[in-house]
Amino acid sequence: MTTYDDRASLTDLTTTVERVRRSVEGVIEGKPEVVRLSLTVLLAEGHLLIEDVPGVGKTMLAKALAKSIDCSVRRIQFTPDLLPSDITGVSIWDQQRRDFEFKPGAIFAQIVIGDEINRASPKTQSALLESMEERQVTIDGQTYELPSPFMVVATQNPVEMEGTYPLPEAQRDRFMARVSIGYPSPEAELQMLDIHGGASPLDDLQPVAHAHDIVKLVDAVRSVHVADSVRRYAVDLVAATRSHPDLRLGASPRATLHLLRAAKASAALSGREYALPDDVQALAVQVLAHRLLPTAQAQLNRRTSEQVVLEILQHTSVPAASGHGSPMYGQQPPGARRL
Repeated sequence: MTTYDDRASLTDLTTTVERVRRSVEGVIEGKPEVVRLSLTVLLAEGHLLIEDVPGVGKTMLAKALAKSIDCSVRRIQFTPDLLPSDITGVSIWDQQRRDFEFKPGAIFAQIVIGDEINRASPKTQSALLESMEERQVTIDGQTYELPSPFMVVATQNPVEMEGTYPLPEAQRDRFMARVSIGYPSPEAELQMLDIHGGASPLDDLQPVAHAHDIVKLVDAVRSVHVADSVRRYAVDLVAATRSHPDLRLGASPRATLHLLRAAKASAALSGREYALPDDVQALAVQVLAHRLLPTAQAQLNRRTSEQVVLEILQHTSVPAASGHGSPMYGQQPPGARRL
């Protein structure tokens, strides 16, 4: 497995992401935009919520992403009787040592797949709060660090499905993005019959990147330049959700941070060392919509959070390009170039 030293360039590292993308798309047919968003969230150090009806490949996407990277993976099947200690771990009395011994829970992995997260009780769902935000777990006053990289990929069925519990607002806010896979096109569904008709393609899926590669790539994404005008654009978009008449809860400051991180990761995936307003626009719906709560009147009018975000995008001024035909927005960072 190829690894990179500290001097690895963004171009070298994006080669690793391309291998992961091809690996995942070999399992998830006809959904390149969903795969790209998954990789964007991974590189932005975020967590992904996959929401859709049963049978469209939510768990398959999560497992394909996890198996494409040589790292520790744990799967949690959320059920109504799942306990918080099943996720975080528990201290057990050791008779021989006459002391408590900590038994790590399923959260202690680099990629954690939470299957049907909204089938567990809100108390159990909340067990993920500390780990998703601070990448650590505190049990009996003792804090345990989680491995790096760390990503939670959770799937859920729509809340109108029987036997589900809506995610608490604090929980939803910790997911960087939400994506809906949707039904495949007829051509993709025919291709699925050929690929999935016999053995599962996951059986032959081999890691194409190491966890160390992902850590290096995350470091490269952190160095992507964001001009002040692009930062202001992201802030304006989020601020508009807090005063919109169709929303009773707008996006939090954490949403602004997530939007900017995702834009930087998107720029890196596009081979750029700088983020554009286009990166922010392309991710605004996926990053913001799941955090918003429409008013009762908006719900009666069948107004969705996605529609509100699209409206805000239409009415928010986009930063103008600086210079003559320059692709950069705001002040160009020293040495910045298009890769």
